[in-house]
Amino acid sequence: MTEPLVREWMHEGVIVCAPETTLPEVAQTMKTHQISALVVVNTDGLALGVISRTDLANAGFIEPYMRHWRGMTARHLMTAPVISVGAGTPVAAALDLLRTRKIHRLVVTEAVPGGERPIGILSLTDVVQHVDVGEISATRGRP
Repeated sequence: MTEPLVREWMHEGVIVCAPETTLPEVAQTMKTHQISALVVVNTDGLALGVISRTDLANAGFIEPYMRHWRGMTARHLMTAPVISVGAGTPVAAALDLLRTRKIHRLVVTEAVPGGERPIGILSLTDVVQHVDVGEISATRGRP
């Protein structure tokens, strides 16, 4: 049995925003697309960072406090640099990275001149949906 690769489990395509996107626009985009994070990209489409619902919540970006954050942008709250993996990375290695960095998602990128272009997302939810919990316990030596 071959080890699964990130490309087999990731969600292809990425919802992105510019660093100058306002926080209300970020929140609306997440709501519209029913996602929990956006990849922040530059004008060349290269990944700069990630902004998540957790980032918004930690900044107090909830009603009725939103009016205080209207002038802030994705650049202010994004986590940078992007924590990423290539599509050919084994899922086990990606899971180790998720666990050790204590994050919920990895940006899947391809190397291009000047940086990394986002091509997908691998989330903890994706991993859980594909893996038998008993199988994980056996391979990690944990109950």
